[in-house]
Amino acid sequence: MSQIAFQDAYPDDFSHCYGCGKNNPMGHQLKSYWDGEETVATFTPNEEHTALPGFVYGGLLASLIDCHGTGSASAAAYKAEGRPLGSEPALRFVTGNLNVDFLAPTPLGVPLQLRGTIREVKEKKVIVDITIYANDKACVKGTVIAVKMPASMLPSA
Repeated sequence: MSQIAFQDAYPDDFSHCYGCGKNNPMGHQLKSYWDGEETVATFTPNEEHTALPGFVYGGLLASLIDCHGTGSASAAAYKAEGRPLGSEPALRFVTGNLNVDFLAPTPLGVPLQLRGTIREVKEKKVIVDITIYANDKACVKGTVIAVKMPASMLPSA
């Protein structure tokens, strides 16, 4: 795995996301890394993430897929350009489309592992397929179509 989380390489002005922003102490603080050709993140939901007693709220699961997907897209774009993560000019992505399929109830209070596969990298978009596992069982699958933010919107522009 890489030593730095993808989200920690974002410019400070773009690090306030509720799901993964290092500058949002009230958020999830999701951290994504390379694990070979896949991306990986871990998150343990707490009682405030309850849908029904003992199970995770689906909106949280969609949020985790969203943030892991855009972070993975950024890392994949840097990799495709042969550049170090976080180098300038910044490569930052936002969600263009999010699809989530709930396969099984997701238990509360156990570490969830998110594993992402980069399906496609283009100049202005990256497609990432993500599966969330709980106790080694696939509970949720999702796809993120991440769109590159124009350089004019980035703080270094």
